[in-house]
Formats: sequence, C-alpha cells, structure tokens
Amino acid sequence: MTVPNDEQEWEEVTGGNGVESAAASETPQSLEEQLAAAQADAARNLDGWQRTQAEFANARKRFEKQRAETYINANVDLVSKLLPLIDDFERALDSVPKSQQNDPWVAGVALVYRKMMATLEEMEVSIIPSVGERFDPNIHEALTQEPSAEHESGIVVREMRRGYRLGDRVIRPSLVSVAP
Repeated sequence: MTVPNDEQEWEEVTGGNGVESAAASETPQSLEEQLAAAQADAARNLDGWQRTQAEFANARKRFEKQRAETYINANVDLVSKLLPLIDDFERALDSVPKSQQNDPWVAGVALVYRKMMATLEEMEVSIIPSVGERFDPNIHEALTQEPSAEHESGIVVREMRRGYRLGDRVIRPSLVSVAP
C-alpha cells in the first residue's frame, strides 16, 4: 500500500474523514468548558465504579448466604438419617434388664450412644423439650390426647418420640400426647 502524498489524495483514501478535518471542524473549548466536561466524565466514572463495587458486595453476600444455607441443609440431611439410629440405641439401653446393667458390653453400647449425642451437640443439634411444655404445633406433633390430673389442657403429658432441632430449624418434631 502506498502512502498518499498530498491532502487531496489523503481525503480520497480516507473518504474525507481525516484527522485534520475532524479537528478543524470542532470549535476550541474554553478551559472552564474543558474542566466541566472532565468533571462530568470523572463523576460518571466514579458512579460506575461505585455501582460495580456495590454489585460485587451484594454478590458476595448472596454467595455467603447460599453457602451457609447449603451447609445447614447438608447437616439437616445427615442428622435426619442418624436420628433413627439414636432412637434404636435409646430403646436398646432402656430394655436392658436390671441384672445386666453393669455388664461391660452394655457399658460399651452406652458409651457409643453418649459419643453420638456429644457429636450432635457439637453440630448444635438440640433436643426439643416436650413433657410439661405447652403444645406447640411448630415443634410437636400430637398423636393422642390423655387425661391428666397433674397437667392442664394443652400441656404435653407424654413423649413417644424425641424431637430435634438444628438452631431454629426443626429437624424432626416430637411425637407427643397432650392433655385435653
């Protein structure tokens, strides 16, 4: 490609949109106008940067919230699968005859049960209190009504299955009998 020699050839190559013609068509701006234009441009850039920073901070907060919810959901799933095993341990320990309570094998089973309960405590899993408490449909599931001389109406009289929660979230409600 050849470089044009004069202005007429340059306009033919560029189609009349040369740098010199664009610069010549603009009127020179005063310093105040240039300063105002630069300040407006800086304000637009600052606004765009602040919006980007806010969007990034919001995205980070959403990610952290989703991560925490995922962690809690995973723990809830794990604990809900372990609860039937804990129920079985409790039934087994409750059914040990008095004559065999001091047997080392029974003591070993009791130790395993206590370790499982300690692990649940470390995971911030707690037992839902039932007997003697006012019936709450959010944490209790009533199976029957039992007359009781020592409890007033609406109070849990007996617990058939223990309930558990993780923080404020109920993993499994307590199955209870309520005074009518």
